[in-house]
Amino acid sequence: MASLALNFFKPKSNWFYLPLTFLLVLGLVACGGSTPTVSQSDDADSSPQESNLTFFDVTLEQADEVGRPVWKVRSKKAIYTKEKQLGQAESPVGELYQDGKPIYQIQADKADIEQDGQRLFLKGKILATDPINGIVLQGNELEWLPQEDLLIVRNQLNGTHKQLQAVAQEARVKTREQRIEFSGGVIANSVDPQMQMRTESLIWQIEKETLISDRPIQIDRYNNNKITDRGRGDAAEVNLKTKVATIKKNAQLELVDPPTQIASDSMTWDMKAETVKTNSPITVVQRAENVTVTANQGEMKIQQKIVNLVGNVTAIGQRRQSLKSNQLSWYLDKKLLEAQGNVIYRQIDPPINFTGETAVGNLQTEDIVVRSGKSGRRVVTEIIPQDAGISN
Repeated sequence: MASLALNFFKPKSNWFYLPLTFLLVLGLVACGGSTPTVSQSDDADSSPQESNLTFFDVTLEQADEVGRPVWKVRSKKAIYTKEKQLGQAESPVGELYQDGKPIYQIQADKADIEQDGQRLFLKGKILATDPINGIVLQGNELEWLPQEDLLIVRNQLNGTHKQLQAVAQEARVKTREQRIEFSGGVIANSVDPQMQMRTESLIWQIEKETLISDRPIQIDRYNNNKITDRGRGDAAEVNLKTKVATIKKNAQLELVDPPTQIASDSMTWDMKAETVKTNSPITVVQRAENVTVTANQGEMKIQQKIVNLVGNVTAIGQRRQSLKSNQLSWYLDKKLLEAQGNVIYRQIDPPINFTGETAVGNLQTEDIVVRSGKSGRRVVTEIIPQDAGISN
């Protein structure tokens, strides 16, 4: 066996000082052996001649200015067109390098290689594997831009990892930053917590185990493959390690059991602790009882089915009966409200108001008890006379 190096490419850019090198591993036989095939073809028309050189069992590689490999591609067959300064390789298999170390293993149906070595382009059944963290990217096109530390896999992208699986139109991998940006119809599924995210753009910070989206996003939480909670917002950040999602801008969370909707400008959803918190104005709607509660801030304990609200709390029932207070604890399972501080309970039919320090009861059935509390203040009852409609 012997190897032959042919320096076909001379770089256009000062960034690459070493030429792109074809390393041809040729099988030589002492007697009667076949010689390597080199084919050259000319155009039949009057256009300038175009020379094609064909090589078999070839290794193509590119190095940076200090001689470290940028990428290596092995192929059963490669064609170099001198006039176009372009190399093409069939069924390429190889590696992408950063700082001289392999960062991705690649394979495809076809590779296009530009003369200056600043771009490697692969087509058809792409498979790119990160040997360190186990990320596997599949698609139909791959582009490697070593000067930008950027790997792009596009066209029916499918990414898999022990922590996350994602489909999208494109993934842009910033290899030095350990960051992947998925774009175009993104559907990402995480294993723990078990959830699915749908959005148009999603950034995965691999080392930080964080997912970030600045686009409208839907997050579905699953238990035994059934949706239990659904979050929505115009932006979100999910920490896969702590299992905490921060939903921003028009944040909403819908619970299946009990059927409850929470809305706020932003909220923190702790999937491990099973809590939802917000320091922004909040609206909670219990659809089964048709009760809506608003407040300055609040927290829900999902497993216990308890909502605690603070500041300008107002609960309104189906018949417009209302309960106002400084603080309110809402026990959804018991259909029970406990109000504290400057309580005002109002009924429409019959029209009557109660004022006190505390209140407890069921707003929907209008069974509310108002008390004076420890302050010693009496409960004030105000009966609102109705217009009898008597005319002279």
